[in-house]
Amino acid sequence: MSNTANKVAQFQHITGLQDTNLCTQILSAHNWDLQRAISSITSPSPITFQHSGLPWQQQLITLPFSIISTSLGLVSGVVALVASVYSYALNMIGLSSSGSSSVRLVTPEYEAMDFVSRFTCEFGDRRPNFVTEGFMDALQRSRCEFKLLFVYLHSPDQLEAKSFCESTLCNEVLLEFVNENFVAWGGSIRGNEGFRMSNSLKAFRFPFCAVAMGGTSNTIALLQQVEGPKSPEEMLTVLQSVLEENGPVLVSARLDAEERRNNIRLREEQDAAYQAALEADQAREREKKEEEERVEREAAKALKIRMEEEEAHERATIEAAEREAKLIKLREGKLASLGLEPEKGPDVTQVLVRLPNGERKGRRFHCTATIQSVYDFVDSSGTLEIGNYTLVTNFPRVVYDRDKLSLLSLEQVGLHPQASLFVEMK
Repeated sequence: MSNTANKVAQFQHITGLQDTNLCTQILSAHNWDLQRAISSITSPSPITFQHSGLPWQQQLITLPFSIISTSLGLVSGVVALVASVYSYALNMIGLSSSGSSSVRLVTPEYEAMDFVSRFTCEFGDRRPNFVTEGFMDALQRSRCEFKLLFVYLHSPDQLEAKSFCESTLCNEVLLEFVNENFVAWGGSIRGNEGFRMSNSLKAFRFPFCAVAMGGTSNTIALLQQVEGPKSPEEMLTVLQSVLEENGPVLVSARLDAEERRNNIRLREEQDAAYQAALEADQAREREKKEEEERVEREAAKALKIRMEEEEAHERATIEAAEREAKLIKLREGKLASLGLEPEKGPDVTQVLVRLPNGERKGRRFHCTATIQSVYDFVDSSGTLEIGNYTLVTNFPRVVYDRDKLSLLSLEQVGLHPQASLFVEMK
């Protein structure tokens, strides 16, 4: 295959354009400069960065928008950008963008997985642990793991690249050192992102290796770059030197991050402790308030009961006094109804009443006086409760019921001229 045909094939593979004539016209318009032709339709030109002229001196690189936005998943923005640049490029060379040609968009993750798969098939499983994600994601991973980013750009068309991978990059000592101390990312310059990174890093000779560290915004610090084939010992020396020079920065960053995490954790613990103490105080305050309310309710209830008891006692006292006054008045009325005690005579009956306490009450009555008069006499004495007893004789036993015999005279019931009665409580 001629050099021209080879460039057309590479151009088709990278851009996804299938129309051979169209690819030939675009390459011809750019004087068969493959990189310029591809850059004109796949991505905006990367922002240039300052080179010091010293090959190992740290450099600050600003990444092109296409790499950042694609790695962040802004697919629609990349599609619009590629289409705009593609249309503009075709118009600049007098071609129309209409037709059957199409631009094939491949994600950085897919390209990374494809690169790892091809690398493994060609050189075996003993290789650097290339991450299967876009460059920006790999850079972010290195930040999170506090490691430097080892970058390898592969040019499949160069024989030196193949021997470099076999003898150096897959060297057991070197790859063990890389896998332990770096986050490794690789890409083929035939891929969109690999090609863009070669432009951003100004990779003019392959195989190309670089060591980078994430900076602020969309910048990275290019700590080291190695162009052309190197022995395992040379590569190991370079990487060890970079790691020694920048190790303190990583350690400091790790310590700062740990301190921030510890501070955050401490604040969270303090906040949790404060919240727990606050909740405990609130719980105690609620318990105290509930206890005070309970005591108040019980005190109010006790006061109410005491007032009700006092009111009941007062009513009972008043009622008892009223009953006593009424009873006294009744007894006085009964005593008054008896009149004067008659003198002894044939028509006078002598009555003796024995009370339950052994006391005896005696009085003379006219023989025509009724049994009720005897009851009035006993009631007026104030010894017994009115109506709560019955007068009886023992032998023979006769009950002189107040209700049945009260209107009969003493003579009629056989108590004249004298009688001895007993009080029987009901």
